[in-house]
Amino acid sequence: MNTGPVGDRDPEQEAPLADGLERLWTPHRLGYIRGENKPTDSGPGDQCPFCRVPGLSDVEGLIVARGELVFAVLNLYPYNTGHVLICPYRHYADITEATATELAEMNQFSQRLMVAIRHAMQPHGFNLGVNQGEIAGAGISAHLHQHIVPRWGGDANFMPIVGRTKILPQELADTRRVIAEAWEHSDVGMG
Repeated sequence: MNTGPVGDRDPEQEAPLADGLERLWTPHRLGYIRGENKPTDSGPGDQCPFCRVPGLSDVEGLIVARGELVFAVLNLYPYNTGHVLICPYRHYADITEATATELAEMNQFSQRLMVAIRHAMQPHGFNLGVNQGEIAGAGISAHLHQHIVPRWGGDANFMPIVGRTKILPQELADTRRVIAEAWEHSDVGMG
């Protein structure tokens, strides 16, 4: 049973698939697969979404928080609800190019975002990581960014493992709002 369109296909005009499997379509992921919004060069500027986003409003750019040297933004193609990226404003690819001050603010943002996300969403754990280079999984390897991915028991169920589909129960704009609101009260206990 086809449950929705993919790309330009019209399932109403296609014969049912012969394998008997049901399909869950995720057309919002097609932009990621095609590399839309992915910079074509390694330089800063309009081609880089992490250089472009700070010029947008927080709501339009899905920005959770802004610092002096880094900002936090929701991932457009999240692994889980609440998947946030911490990006330096300065365009560089490798963590070895970061200044001590940038690294300090990035770590402070990591701590504060974990507090905010815990308050807003009650995850059971987190994955934190920096993918250095395309071969290591960086979707945008030209601009350093750190992932903060909230995790819940059972979030790696059959859907992503067998169905290769992720279910996100909340719109990105709503996720941005609840984390941004929690951010305002997340500095308690910060050293």
